[in-house]
Parts: sequence; C-alpha cells; structure tokens
Amino acid sequence: MRLEKGGLELGQFILKTRVYLGKEGLDEILTGVSRAFIVTDKFMHESGMVGYLTEPMEKKGVQYQIFSDVKPDPDIATVTKGIGQLLDFKPQVLFALGGGSSIDAAKAMNWLSVKGGLAEKMSFVAVPTTSGTGSEVTTFAVISDPQKSAKYPLVSEDMLPDAAILDAELVRSVPPATTADTGIDVLTHAIEAFVSTNANDFTDAAAEKAMKLVKANLLKVCKNPNDMEARQKMHDASCLAGIAFSNAGLGLNHGMAHTLGGHFHIPHGRANGILLPYVMAFNAGCHDGLTPVAERYAQIAEVLRLEGPSVRQSAFSVVRTTKQYIHQLHIPNTIEAAGIAREDFEAALDEMAEAAYNDSCTRTNPRACSVEDIKEVFQRAYTGKLI
Repeated sequence: MRLEKGGLELGQFILKTRVYLGKEGLDEILTGVSRAFIVTDKFMHESGMVGYLTEPMEKKGVQYQIFSDVKPDPDIATVTKGIGQLLDFKPQVLFALGGGSSIDAAKAMNWLSVKGGLAEKMSFVAVPTTSGTGSEVTTFAVISDPQKSAKYPLVSEDMLPDAAILDAELVRSVPPATTADTGIDVLTHAIEAFVSTNANDFTDAAAEKAMKLVKANLLKVCKNPNDMEARQKMHDASCLAGIAFSNAGLGLNHGMAHTLGGHFHIPHGRANGILLPYVMAFNAGCHDGLTPVAERYAQIAEVLRLEGPSVRQSAFSVVRTTKQYIHQLHIPNTIEAAGIAREDFEAALDEMAEAAYNDSCTRTNPRACSVEDIKEVFQRAYTGKLI
C-alpha cells in the first residue's frame, strides 16, 4: 500500500488484525462483552453453523442478534438494512461469519455506520468459512449494484477487522467445486500481489508462501475434502494472500473479474480463475514481445519449481501450467466454457472493458493497458487463445 504525504509517495505494510488459529480465541474476544451482532447468511443460520458463535455466547451470558440476509455479492440495499438493525441493537462487538460476502457486508456496515457518525467504534471480528477471499485481513470490500450490473470495491484501512479466527473445522463441509473456486481466488490474489506495482519484500514473502501452500494443498483437498491438514493450510494461504494484496494491491485480473462476474453472475473466484492465464500472458508480453513483468513471473516459476533455462521459458511455463492447473480443478478455462453465449458476450464486451479499465484494482497492474487491450484479453479468454 502507498500513501502520499507532502508530495512524496510512501510505502507501508499494515498488519492490524490479530489472527487466532482455532476456536479458543473466542474466549479472549468475548471477555467483558455483553452484546454482540452477527452478520451471516441464511445457510449459516438455518444449518446451525452460527452456533459456532452463539453457543459460547450463551454460556457467557452474551446477548446477541443475528442478521442473516446476506446473499452472494452483497448489494447496497442489504448493507443499508443491516446498518439499521446494527444501530438499533448497539453491540460492543460485530462478528462476520461466512465467506467473503458476509465479511464484506459486515465491513461495509461497520465502516459506513462509524464513518457517517451514526455509531461508536465497535470491535470487529471476522470468522471466515471459506478459504478464498482473505477478507478477514484486507482493507477491501466489494459491494454490488444489481441495477447497474456492477461491483464496487471499497478501500479503507478502517475496514480491517480487529481480529480473525482461522479454524479449518468451519470449511470441512465446503464442496469440492466451491473449494476449487475459492482456492483459485487465493492463487490469483497471491500472483497479482506479487507482480503488482506496489509489491515489496514484505508482500512478496506473504505471496510466495501462499502460492506454495496452494500448489501443495488445493488439489489434495479437492480430491479429499476431509483432509483437515490440507484444509487448514488453504485457510492459512487465503489469509497470507489477503495480507499480501491488501498491502500491494491487485491488478487487471480482478478489474476484469469484477465486471465479468457482475454481468454474467459467475462466482468471483471462478471468474478470476477463468481469466488468470490470459491476463498473465498479456502482462508478460506473450503475444507482442516480452515485457519486464515476465521477470516477475519467472521468479514465480522459481518459487513453484517450474523454472526453465530463460526468463521467457520460465514465464511461459507459469502461464501454461496455471491454465492446466485450472483445468485439473474442473474450472472452465474459457468464458465460453462457463456457458456464456457469444452474442451475450459481444453485447457486453465494450461495457466490460470500460469497467475493467476504470476499476480501482487495475491501477496497480504491472503493465499499462488501454480499453482496447482489455477487450483483446477478454476475447482471448472467450476463445481460449492463450499464446
């Protein structure tokens, strides 16, 4: 992350969130608490998984209220409704239990209510139930506007949770397809943070470890969902990648995925996975001459033990292997394979390219791009023309 001060651009690395490895951290978090507000979704509520939080609260005599109206890609209306209930209940602690949607919704509720002067600062705790977004340690939240088929990234240091609980037991029942989608999201976060224009030694360290953990564990846990060691490693990878991109930023891949997912209702992680090899190929200059970014991809090849005898071969190896890896995860490797009709894609292409160009994530992409460049990447991702 970079801030401007006195005309100078200052780099910094923020680690605010206290990360608890396991449920035991709840005892410390709930000490002295009398009122708690839980933001989650209907499945978490109706399946009883919200008991992960409510049972310890009941034992400690903590009053709580559950807001379970969060849906995938939370919208402005949901956030507004949640803020209303939050203000009425006046909790000391706000919990977010769920995947990126629940955590993002809670972030927006917390940030907007405090920023607007409607509520006092409260403790904010994220409890992720998917291994993908890293939202529990990021300054980002994504809120959608269905009327405009758009997703808006919100960015503020004030959205960082005060604490997070990483417990693999909460992801034990996640089905393989969702595990794959969220897992490829982790890989995308790590790769984009590593090649970002704001990357530094600290973000590189987190991104490299996340990439290694994904390579070693994602396929394993997709094949054997009860491998709890691999589950915990993916949970850790998600958090590390979140730390990396929250500080370094992301890139064109996320800029394109936001609008692709918004237009065609493709889950965020899957949209990232579909686009990833094509964006990597563009950044590295696979189509029009090697760019300096290829050296960063060559470093990734070294981290993942995919390196070749030259920068070009190493960078190309990472791009090709990424596409093969996505195929192994049974994620569509083209937009067409995701079920998007050619005429629908063409009708949305100009609007999507413009939206991706203006997306805040694209600002830290390592290669400058125009709207026309983005249209070409989208077209390659539709047909599957990689290199």
